[in-house]
Amino acid sequence: MKNFLLIPLLFVIGLVNAQTLDGAWKMTHQNGQPITEVEYIKIYQDDYFAFGAKKVEDNHFIGAGGGPFTWDGKNYTETLDFFTLDPFQVGTVNKYKLDYVDGKIVISSEIKGNMLVEIWERIPAEQDDLTGNWVITGRKRDGEISRSTPGARRTIKILSGGRFQWVAFNSETKEFSGSGGGTYTAKDGKYTENITFFSRDDSRVGASLSFDYEVIDGEWHHSGLSSTGNPIYEIWTPYAIGYNPGN
Repeated sequence: MKNFLLIPLLFVIGLVNAQTLDGAWKMTHQNGQPITEVEYIKIYQDDYFAFGAKKVEDNHFIGAGGGPFTWDGKNYTETLDFFTLDPFQVGTVNKYKLDYVDGKIVISSEIKGNMLVEIWERIPAEQDDLTGNWVITGRKRDGEISRSTPGARRTIKILSGGRFQWVAFNSETKEFSGSGGGTYTAKDGKYTENITFFSRDDSRVGASLSFDYEVIDGEWHHSGLSSTGNPIYEIWTPYAIGYNPGN
């Protein structure tokens, strides 16, 4: 009898695990129309999200947004820490309905009397050493490490589902300094980024950068050469630990 009771329990656990938002998603339809000319990639990880959008034809950067999110299985909210398309919305909490349909997520809401319906498809990928939402808290210069506690002005990097996105912004002044993202791999101490969008310079799309990495006491130590050829050594802390909203 106990074995028979175990089967539905395992089914329920599997269903809950399958319906996590963590990972990377690509928008395929908006208001019933297929999305073909613009690429929207959205990353969820550790109760935080970020998205980047670019034109498919020429890789021109269109916009980025993100911040904390909540989802109880039906009701879904986003709080905007940054939003390039309308900076005045930074700090607002937006409520949506989110449903799982055939392995995809459908996000819908009524905005100013009009319905907005988006369909997002998961980008398959496994987790790795660096899957998480990170905030930069330290740098090494001239052999010495300097540390800081990020507050309203911060730089984050969110990695999940084989996708990454970094963003520099100030949630208090609503200032956006830049963002970039793409695909990545992290294995055997080697971290490689393949850039698919970059707000500051479209010509950087297609470039690949490789670095060494090590996770020490839960922090990501990142070292190598920057895109300009200068040596860098950065320390990234899990966002929930490193970010101090009162700083």
